[in-house]
Amino acid sequence: MLTTLRNAWKIPELRRKLLFTLLIILLYRIGNVIPVPFVDAKLMSEMFNANLKNTIFGFLDMMSGSAFSQATIFALSIQPYINASIIIQLLTIAIPYLERLSKEGGEDGKKKITKITRITTVAIALLMGFAYFYMLRSYNAQYGLLIESNVLSAIVIILSFTAGSTLVMWLGEQITEYGIGNGISMILFANIIARIPTGIIKPMVDLLWKQWYWVLALIIGMLAIIVFIVFVSQAERRIPVQYAKRVVGRKVYGGQNTHLPIKVNMSGVMPIIFAQSIASLPATICAFINKTDTWVYKNVFSSTSAIYAVIYLLLIIGFSYFYATIQYNPVEVANNLKKNGGFIPGFRPGRPTSDFIRKVINKITLFGAIYLGIIAVLPIVLGAVLQNSSFSFGGTSVIIIVSVALETVTAIEAQMMMRNYSGFLEK
Repeated sequence: MLTTLRNAWKIPELRRKLLFTLLIILLYRIGNVIPVPFVDAKLMSEMFNANLKNTIFGFLDMMSGSAFSQATIFALSIQPYINASIIIQLLTIAIPYLERLSKEGGEDGKKKITKITRITTVAIALLMGFAYFYMLRSYNAQYGLLIESNVLSAIVIILSFTAGSTLVMWLGEQITEYGIGNGISMILFANIIARIPTGIIKPMVDLLWKQWYWVLALIIGMLAIIVFIVFVSQAERRIPVQYAKRVVGRKVYGGQNTHLPIKVNMSGVMPIIFAQSIASLPATICAFINKTDTWVYKNVFSSTSAIYAVIYLLLIIGFSYFYATIQYNPVEVANNLKKNGGFIPGFRPGRPTSDFIRKVINKITLFGAIYLGIIAVLPIVLGAVLQNSSFSFGGTSVIIIVSVALETVTAIEAQMMMRNYSGFLEK
């Protein structure tokens, strides 16, 4: 990775893209510390750590780089855009019009879907901004979070959150167009990296004075997890495919052997995000109605309890199968192979091929789901074993960091390769 970045820095065009990406991330981090008007950011942070850290809001705080707990203008971060993208992706399967735009619309279809996603992002940001203000008003009597509480302050707070989220979406698009690409992922990457000092370093320093050997084991374990994530992210099952020979005039087409790649973790982190949202819903409701001191909340709904960990793991497995079913259609793949004269050795074209592909996908999905479950539940187990609740750097964060780093390196290498090919052609 370092070698790729060093080689890219030597190329003027890629160096400009890297500098532009760093500039946008810097502007975003500056906006991440600008508080929203009429809200006491210090009191909000204290209230958040006392009541909302173990709810879905803790996940939103991680995704925003601690901006959510400090009530800054970028508190909603890219979450509305991610939610909008997921909703549009699911609706593409359910609504024929969107399905035609994505498959047959070409460049114009992609632009229309992008426009619909942007409008949906603004609507979701407006809804989340209103929910955030409602939360502030619920805790205002106990903590005094609102400097002023009237209709004007409510409108300013809600619109500030909405405008901030829209601006984050625009910044991500600028990185995608003029930077090194994948702008939304880069912003999310920067948010998670910003949480490392409070999520990993501080708990490890606190633990170092008590049990230094646990710190050493923790470092070795984290390195092993990163290697494991890289290995699984790159792993794929290759189903052999053979194409029959076709004679067209005097030429012979086909006859080559290839493979059908199926990634082991084809769903990415989406099952974890869905599972965490559902599993944290009861705790979020308790936080809204200010019932975080009950026994049920602390022993069942809290993200540090054993019951929560079991429910979380089962939901990850379930959503992994759900998302794999949405992403990969064995019948469609089998039909495409049949139309192009391809077949899997040992299986007849049509239904036998689709059944075999479905069987392979189910096996791979089970392994990928268990992998995601282990990575997601491991921080909860570590927090219980080390008796250190401040260890808040979850498995989702590690998976996102590693995945974005791999995607970024791949994108830079692809741009470097394109430049080398164009230079070769010019000569």
